[in-house]
Amino acid sequence: MPPYVPSWYADSANAYTPADPLTGDIRCDVLVVGGGYAGLSAALELAERGFDTVLVEARRVGWGASGRNGGQIVGGFAQGPAALDALVGRALTDDLYGLADEAVAMLAERVARFAIACDLRWGYLLLAVKDRQVGELKAYAEELQAYGRPVGPLYDAGAVREHVASRRVRGGLQIGGSGQLHPLNFALGLADAARSAGVRLYEGTPVDGMVEGPPAVAVTPGGRITAGFVALAGNAYLPGLTPAIASRVLPRVMPTGTFMLATEPLGESRASALMPSRQAAADINFVLNYFRLSPDHRLLFGGGVSYSTAQRDAHRRALHRQMLAYFPGLDDVAVSHFWGGHVGITINRFPDFGRVAPHILYAQGFSGQGVALTGLAGRLLAEAIAGTAGRFDLMARIPHRPFPGGRTLRMPALVLAMLWYRLRDLL
Repeated sequence: MPPYVPSWYADSANAYTPADPLTGDIRCDVLVVGGGYAGLSAALELAERGFDTVLVEARRVGWGASGRNGGQIVGGFAQGPAALDALVGRALTDDLYGLADEAVAMLAERVARFAIACDLRWGYLLLAVKDRQVGELKAYAEELQAYGRPVGPLYDAGAVREHVASRRVRGGLQIGGSGQLHPLNFALGLADAARSAGVRLYEGTPVDGMVEGPPAVAVTPGGRITAGFVALAGNAYLPGLTPAIASRVLPRVMPTGTFMLATEPLGESRASALMPSRQAAADINFVLNYFRLSPDHRLLFGGGVSYSTAQRDAHRRALHRQMLAYFPGLDDVAVSHFWGGHVGITINRFPDFGRVAPHILYAQGFSGQGVALTGLAGRLLAEAIAGTAGRFDLMARIPHRPFPGGRTLRMPALVLAMLWYRLRDLL
């Protein structure tokens, strides 16, 4: 079984018994492809509805973004309600934000119901790190209020530094329904819950190809899986399994690299002095930084963006510089872990739900908001497969288009666009 990418999360993971790879040919009602939050959630929901469900994961459950992310639970979407209103109108915006609220409540319910030990904690701050961003936070608070969204306190520099003791911070906004958890342990807990519900789980089982059918037939190194329905939950790691997936689904999501580091333990008093309320936090730069404290009093600090795996040492140095820009007093503290991975983003930064065929559904492109929204995706995939597709179709009404440039030029085009946003953040 392939190992997890080295990280503080992998080193602090709960005990878990890996599933064996698939050997032989099998049949099932539903095949779920992908063992991250969305796939595990879909499989759990389907099994609880009585479907004979198989989930295959190319590596290990939670191997991708679900086991490496910042561990930040952020309510809503990556863009605010006004941006969604411009795409779909006010009535649908209100409905979709209701679904996003359900996603957060579902996460909390599952942690409690299945006793998942994942260090769940509530409290989240958006931070202004430039004077102009103080006004942007105020405008965002007014936007949320105009759309009937809960709005937390808006802090000035003095007040926000009671939460984040950094001279770089100029203001902050409390975001309700948001918090933090240990992402890999949450994934492992969902996997155990799915297996307990009857899901047949196979790790180390990549899908190398698929015949759409119906029924669909997925080809793996160890055998074939014949399924009446397929739920595609590979997100940034989904391969082009059929011509339709390669041409219609994959161009609408871009795998984007981001990075994290963990310091050596700071000790309780020093850690609490940095972040007295121990809430998760993120700035509002386009290329943002996000950070929080671990239960063993490390600073977990993330950010940056990359479109290749090259120059890993350069990314580590750049992220360390960003951390010290916030907390220069940590210049004597060693970095114990550094890791990265891909998230799936869409052009408009809203999730992409849809169908490849009537019996093949997908959800992808959570754009950095996936800790909560992926659980909702799993539930809506299960509802649609079970014959009640109304809420899935609401999400599918968000319009999406492929990244420009085709397979050859879309990555260079995105790099140039991100360079512009980096310059905007700096200026």
